[in-house]
Amino acid sequence: MGKPNTPTDQRNRARGQWGEDLAAAYYERNGCRVIDRNWRSPTGELDLVVLDGDTYVFSEVKARRSDLYGPAAAAVGIEKQRRIRQLGVEWLRAHDLGHVDVRFDVIAITGNDLDHVPDAF
Repeated sequence: MGKPNTPTDQRNRARGQWGEDLAAAYYERNGCRVIDRNWRSPTGELDLVVLDGDTYVFSEVKARRSDLYGPAAAAVGIEKQRRIRQLGVEWLRAHDLGHVDVRFDVIAITGNDLDHVPDAF
Protein backbone atom coordinates (compact mmCIF):
# COMPACT_ATOMS: atom_id res chain seq x y z
CA MET A 1 0.00 0.00 0.00
CA GLY A 2 1.25 3.52 -0.86
CA LYS A 3 1.94 6.45 1.42
CA PRO A 4 -1.04 8.13 3.00
CA ASN A 5 -2.22 11.24 1.25
CA THR A 6 -1.68 13.63 4.14
CA PRO A 7 -1.96 17.43 3.93
CA THR A 8 1.85 17.63 4.30
CA ASP A 9 2.33 15.24 1.36
CA GLN A 10 -0.08 17.34 -0.71
CA ARG A 11 1.72 20.57 0.20
CA ASN A 12 5.11 19.05 -0.66
CA ARG A 13 3.83 17.81 -4.04
CA ALA A 14 2.29 21.21 -4.75
CA ARG A 15 5.56 22.94 -3.81
CA GLY A 16 7.50 20.56 -6.07
CA GLN A 17 5.15 21.20 -9.00
CA TRP A 18 5.34 24.96 -8.40
CA GLY A 19 9.15 24.74 -8.36
CA GLU A 20 9.24 22.79 -11.62
CA ASP A 21 6.91 25.34 -13.24
CA LEU A 22 9.16 28.17 -12.02
CA ALA A 23 12.29 26.38 -13.29
CA ALA A 24 10.72 25.68 -16.70
CA ALA A 25 9.73 29.34 -17.06
CA TYR A 26 13.27 30.38 -16.02
CA TYR A 27 14.85 28.22 -18.72
CA GLU A 28 12.41 29.48 -21.36
CA ARG A 29 13.07 33.13 -20.41
CA ASN A 30 16.75 32.41 -20.93
CA GLY A 31 16.31 31.08 -24.47
CA CYS A 32 16.07 27.35 -23.75
CA ARG A 33 13.32 24.98 -24.79
CA VAL A 34 11.77 22.57 -22.30
CA ILE A 35 11.34 19.31 -24.19
CA ASP A 36 10.28 16.93 -21.41
CA ARG A 37 8.92 17.14 -17.88
CA ASN A 38 8.61 14.46 -15.23
CA TRP A 39 9.94 11.75 -17.55
CA ARG A 40 9.70 8.38 -15.80
CA SER A 41 11.40 5.05 -16.15
CA PRO A 42 11.62 2.10 -13.73
CA THR A 43 14.83 3.72 -12.43
CA GLY A 44 13.25 7.03 -11.42
CA GLU A 45 12.15 10.39 -12.77
CA LEU A 46 13.80 13.33 -14.50
CA ASP A 47 12.29 16.66 -13.48
CA LEU A 48 13.12 18.64 -16.63
CA VAL A 49 14.88 17.94 -19.91
CA VAL A 50 15.83 21.18 -21.62
CA LEU A 51 17.49 21.99 -24.91
CA ASP A 52 20.02 24.81 -24.51
CA GLY A 53 21.29 25.41 -28.03
CA ASP A 54 22.60 21.97 -29.02
CA THR A 55 23.05 20.80 -25.41
CA TYR A 56 20.58 18.51 -23.69
CA VAL A 57 20.21 19.60 -20.08
CA PHE A 58 18.94 17.22 -17.41
CA SER A 59 17.77 19.49 -14.63
CA GLU A 60 16.96 18.42 -11.08
CA VAL A 61 14.63 20.87 -9.33
CA LYS A 62 14.58 21.17 -5.54
CA ALA A 63 12.13 23.56 -3.92
CA ARG A 64 11.99 24.26 -0.20
CA ARG A 65 9.98 26.77 1.76
CA SER A 66 13.05 27.75 3.81
CA ASP A 67 16.63 26.71 4.46
CA LEU A 68 15.75 25.51 7.97
CA TYR A 69 16.89 21.99 7.01
CA GLY A 70 19.76 23.12 4.81
CA PRO A 71 20.01 24.55 1.32
CA ALA A 72 17.83 23.01 -1.39
CA ALA A 73 20.83 22.14 -3.59
CA ALA A 74 22.28 20.01 -0.77
CA ALA A 75 19.43 17.54 -1.35
CA VAL A 76 21.16 16.45 -4.57
CA GLY A 77 23.80 14.20 -3.07
CA ILE A 78 26.14 11.69 -4.72
CA GLU A 79 23.54 8.91 -4.95
CA LYS A 80 20.94 11.25 -6.47
CA GLN A 81 23.54 12.49 -8.96
CA ARG A 82 24.33 8.91 -9.98
CA ARG A 83 20.64 8.16 -10.49
CA ILE A 84 20.12 11.31 -12.59
CA ARG A 85 23.11 10.43 -14.79
CA GLN A 86 21.65 6.96 -15.34
CA LEU A 87 18.23 8.44 -16.11
CA GLY A 88 19.87 10.81 -18.60
CA VAL A 89 21.38 7.83 -20.43
CA GLU A 90 18.00 6.09 -20.40
CA TRP A 91 16.27 9.21 -21.76
CA LEU A 92 18.81 9.59 -24.57
CA ARG A 93 18.41 5.92 -25.53
CA ALA A 94 14.60 6.18 -25.41
CA HIS A 95 14.80 9.10 -27.84
CA ASP A 96 17.40 7.47 -30.15
CA LEU A 97 19.98 10.14 -29.44
CA GLY A 98 23.57 9.01 -29.63
CA HIS A 99 26.54 11.29 -29.17
CA VAL A 100 25.15 14.64 -28.08
CA ASP A 101 26.32 17.29 -25.68
CA VAL A 102 24.75 16.96 -22.23
CA ARG A 103 24.77 18.93 -19.02
CA PHE A 104 23.41 18.25 -15.54
CA ASP A 105 21.96 21.27 -13.76
CA VAL A 106 20.34 21.86 -10.41
CA ILE A 107 17.67 24.48 -9.90
CA ALA A 108 17.46 25.16 -6.17
CA ILE A 109 14.52 27.22 -4.96
CA THR A 110 14.42 28.41 -1.37
CA GLY A 111 11.35 30.44 -0.55
CA ASN A 112 10.91 32.44 -3.76
CA ASP A 113 14.63 32.65 -4.59
CA LEU A 114 15.78 30.59 -7.59
CA ASP A 115 19.42 29.58 -7.83
CA HIS A 116 20.54 27.98 -11.12
CA VAL A 117 23.61 25.75 -10.79
CA PRO A 118 24.71 24.84 -14.34
CA ASP A 119 27.04 21.86 -14.73
CA ALA A 120 26.30 21.00 -11.10
CA PHE A 121 27.78 17.50 -11.50
